[in-house]
Amino acid sequence: MTRSRAMLAVLAATLLTFPAAGTAQSFKTEKFNIGGEGGTDYLTADPATGRVFVSRSTHVMVVDGMTGKVVGDIMDTPRVHGIAFAPKENHGFTTNAGDSTLTMFDLKTLAVIKKVHIGTDGADGIMFDEKSNTILSINHSHPTGTAVVVDAKSGDVKGTITLSGGAPEGGVGDGKGRIFINIEDKNAIDVVDMKTMKVTATWKIEVCDGPTGIAFDAKSNRIFAGCSKKSVVVDAATGKIVAEITNGDGVDALGYDATEKLLYLPAGREGNITVVHQDSPDKYSVKEVVKTFAGAKTIAVDDVKHRAYVFTLEYGPAPAPAAGAPAPAAGRGGRGGPRGPVVGAWFITVSH
Repeated sequence: MTRSRAMLAVLAATLLTFPAAGTAQSFKTEKFNIGGEGGTDYLTADPATGRVFVSRSTHVMVVDGMTGKVVGDIMDTPRVHGIAFAPKENHGFTTNAGDSTLTMFDLKTLAVIKKVHIGTDGADGIMFDEKSNTILSINHSHPTGTAVVVDAKSGDVKGTITLSGGAPEGGVGDGKGRIFINIEDKNAIDVVDMKTMKVTATWKIEVCDGPTGIAFDAKSNRIFAGCSKKSVVVDAATGKIVAEITNGDGVDALGYDATEKLLYLPAGREGNITVVHQDSPDKYSVKEVVKTFAGAKTIAVDDVKHRAYVFTLEYGPAPAPAAGAPAPAAGRGGRGGPRGPVVGAWFITVSH
């Protein structure tokens, strides 16, 4: 990003504080208009620097999580979805569905190192597995979903894992050689053995409709799978559901702070986050429902500063249809339709 663009982005950052929902307010939200072009999907926090990486269709904006100031921009990431880090290697990676690549970049300077060609379509989710020191690009590929495994040091492709469904979403490792991947179209979790790069089990989680976000708590050996309206906690030893959590609609990710034992479930359709405490491995209580903004459906958690972040766009009124024109078609899933211009690019922080 040029210096002039960076200065404009910083000047555009507008701060607004509003109270969290509920009567006993323990969570505070701050709202920054960070500007920039393009839609969005995932965002990821880097606890080592306090920076947050926000996907913006063709580029990734880098934001200081404490101040809401834009501090960098990674360009040429066509149809970018997710961002992941390999801290030991000082490398970051993005999934770019537009050209079926991962952008590999220097985590400190943000300079692009190389483009990694993954050899399949539908690049979407992404994760780092510390045990194998690899990045997994999780893909809505055809005819079935895949996870492409990339060496976090060299950026070389090591192999491709065939998954059980066509819509794999979030993935997380247990630190012992297994990866758990949500399969949205099967209401299931695939269990992957990283030594063989094969699915060894598929656990059904039917009450969790369309699982997207996922996290793992090593201490309790529990998997958290995020779904709209009802999320679940799964015993990673047996694949059995041990708890159900009621949350809002439109969940597309989740975040977990293992130190504070807090689970964050963002509901994009309702514009809130359900914050849940792990009281014990199989018992969970809702701490608060925090107001954010409609459309904020993905989330990043900094488990060092104990802050959560969401991002969404605000649209103005749609233009009126011409006289006598038919009613506009609804958007995907019967939602929306034509939208007006973007009037806000809201980066929202949640702290307590």
